[in-house]
Amino acid sequence: MAKKDLTRRQFMATITAGAGSVLFGNVINAIPADIKPRTYDPFQKVTLGKTGIKTTLLGMGTGFSGGNRSSNITRAGVAEDVIRSAYEKGIRFFDCADSYGTHPFTAAALKGIPRDNYTLGTKMWILPGGIPEKERPDAFTVTDRFRKELNTDYIDLVQLHCMMNGEWTDQQKKYMDDLETLKARKIIRAHGVSVHSFDALEVAAASPWVDVIHVRINPFGESMDKREPELVTPVIEKFHKSGKGVIGMKLIGNGRFKNDSEKIDTSLKFVLGLGTVDMIIIGFEQPEQIDNYIARIKNVIKTKD
Repeated sequence: MAKKDLTRRQFMATITAGAGSVLFGNVINAIPADIKPRTYDPFQKVTLGKTGIKTTLLGMGTGFSGGNRSSNITRAGVAEDVIRSAYEKGIRFFDCADSYGTHPFTAAALKGIPRDNYTLGTKMWILPGGIPEKERPDAFTVTDRFRKELNTDYIDLVQLHCMMNGEWTDQQKKYMDDLETLKARKIIRAHGVSVHSFDALEVAAASPWVDVIHVRINPFGESMDKREPELVTPVIEKFHKSGKGVIGMKLIGNGRFKNDSEKIDTSLKFVLGLGTVDMIIIGFEQPEQIDNYIARIKNVIKTKD
């Protein structure tokens, strides 16, 4: 009997068929039994697009339920411990943001570790709200503060945080130009954006300025820029084909699946199987969660073209 392989298109169609009536259990049952598990190494080195930035497939997000310079791990008083634990377990990418308030905790957790042993990403909040101050200084001033808070001479990745409309490349051109200058001066290695609307996502795909993007992706359409994953995945493919770095986020639906083991596994299988996402970040809140996701990622069903 000929071996049957599941293509990315078939896998996506299986998940999205039935206008939401197909449950995750049925998705798992629909995967042919003769597809062998593929071992993914969560600590394998990946490169973010054309940036030259090499880091681990699995990164740690520090901003679950973040805003106004706090997040779940800062409010719980465990930020430094969880970040250090993530490093000790093998994670080398740490995703911060001004609005999360995790810069000083990240610096403390990584103190004494050679700087080239890990990758730092952070995000500037330039919209109203989000951080306590009303003022929005230029990118030079903000990045200088970030470097002091993170205790580093350079930052690997600085992004504009949470762009929400299709005009953001026009509205934020000054910040974009300043970040380009900072990259030329080697104060940052790359720049990019995180978006929270489909219009903003499509504009980012067309912008040559974007080096790296955070994309919200899972097979259930939860906390994404569109409820239909089949509309989002072609845009992600455009990023990938154009050489932009792609960081997958919201794989756990902004925490909504965190107690649903089968949905977590299905989401990991889906996103890693796309072949267009360079790395993923998970917002760990406890060291035990890190071990849990390491084990899950090491046994992900392979989908083939």
